[in-house]
Amino acid sequence: MKNYQEKSGTLKGGPTPGTMAQGIALQRFSESRLPEDERICYDPYAVHFIDPGMLEWAKTHPQEAKALAEEWEQKMPGWGNAIRARVRYFDDFIQKASGEGFSQLIILGAGYDTRAYRMGELKGTMRVFEVDNPHTLNTKTGIITGIFGMLPDHVAFIPLDLEKEDLWSTLKLSGYSPAAKSLFVMEGLVMYLHREAVVRLFSGIFRNSGPGSTLLFDFIPQSLADGTSDREGGKNIHAYTVIIGEPLRSGFCDSEVEPFMARLGFSGMKIILPDEYKKMYFTGKNAGRTVSGLLSFASAIVPYPSQIPGKGAKP
Repeated sequence: MKNYQEKSGTLKGGPTPGTMAQGIALQRFSESRLPEDERICYDPYAVHFIDPGMLEWAKTHPQEAKALAEEWEQKMPGWGNAIRARVRYFDDFIQKASGEGFSQLIILGAGYDTRAYRMGELKGTMRVFEVDNPHTLNTKTGIITGIFGMLPDHVAFIPLDLEKEDLWSTLKLSGYSPAAKSLFVMEGLVMYLHREAVVRLFSGIFRNSGPGSTLLFDFIPQSLADGTSDREGGKNIHAYTVIIGEPLRSGFCDSEVEPFMARLGFSGMKIILPDEYKKMYFTGKNAGRTVSGLLSFASAIVPYPSQIPGKGAKP
């Protein structure tokens, strides 16, 4: 019997916009179902962003669903756990930032991110801007309205193509302040942009945000982006993104990220490699879970004028 993905076209042709966003929501949903003392992250709203047909198929075909999950784990060992760890690390980072004077949270490539709705500390402390393509945001706002009966007033939705349209003029029209201390979150975004678009986006953040503003993003090896990686199912991961119509485009070679960010003017670079977040989150009952070594996290800061060598002000 063909599995749900084959029937719906998720794997064999017919990719639909938001396929990856739904896949990430499925990771959050699956992790959230684990006992509280085992789960790495928790998202009570993730279930609303998953095709009901998929959930029904899994409910009525539990053995097939289990076999499918095991097959995916064999093809991409530890990739799902790396994604779940990313959710947790970003959650922790954003929660900490909410009490450190950040007044704006800009989620670029927001997909079906639910932090603005499940993290109560953001309300009243940070104005949230969610940026993504019009189709994904249209779907998302419909779901959010269905959950809460209205759209929350602390969130602005910005339908925009980050590679083709001007982010900054659109953000400003929605109330974004370039002088404020802001947190820019790019979860599962950089790898899907061309390198030129990454440079343009990061440079724009440097020029259009206040001192102390911070970028939080994740990245993959260049070999995974170009399809040559033979590590931990790298070729399977690359092939899957092509099949669903959301191909990987950008990665970083070893030790490239820090000098790359420094050239753009950022400081305070922090990189969290897989071995480090495995030690952070996969302990106790989770110590035996496989975690992919193909996904790393990073943050960097827009320096204050006095911290820029040879300059009295930010360009």
